[in-house]
Amino acid sequence: MPIVLLGFMGVGKTTVSQHIQRPFYDMDKIIEEKIGMPIADFFAREGEAAFRKIESETLEELLEMETDCVISTGGGVVISEKNQDLLRQNQKYNVLLTASFEVLYHRIKQDTLSQRPIFLNHSKEEFYGIYQNRMKLYEGLSDLIIHTENRSPEEIARIIECM
Repeated sequence: MPIVLLGFMGVGKTTVSQHIQRPFYDMDKIIEEKIGMPIADFFAREGEAAFRKIESETLEELLEMETDCVISTGGGVVISEKNQDLLRQNQKYNVLLTASFEVLYHRIKQDTLSQRPIFLNHSKEEFYGIYQNRMKLYEGLSDLIIHTENRSPEEIARIIECM
C-alpha cells in the first residue's frame, strides 16, 4: 500500500518524500501536468470545485497503483468527502506531518516561488481557521503523526520508513 503524507501546506511533505527510499509521487506536480498550468492559475480560472475534482481523480489513481510508493498530497486533499473515504481505505499508511501555525505561516509567507491561493485570499485570522479545521480532518485520517519542527527531513523519513 502507498504511504500517504498528509499535512498543512508548508509542512514539508514534498521535501520529506524525497528522502524516503521508495518511488515518490507529488500530487501537486502531477495535477499541474494534467491541467497544463500552475495550480494557482487553475484556481483563478476554473475555481476550487474544478480543482478538487481533479485532485480526487488523481488521488484515486495513485492509491490504486498497489505499489510501495510515497504520495505527497496537497494541503487541502482532506476537504473532499470522497478523498476522506479514499484515505480511510488506505488506513495504517497515512502519515500526518505537523508544525505550529506560526512556523507554517512564516514558511508560506516567505515562499514566493509557490504562491498558494488560499493563503493569498485570506487574512491571517481566516487562514488560522482553515488550519484548525484541516488539522481536525488530518488527525482523524492519520495513523502516524510526526511533529516536524526541529527534525531534519532525513530524520522524518527514517521514522516513516519504519512503518
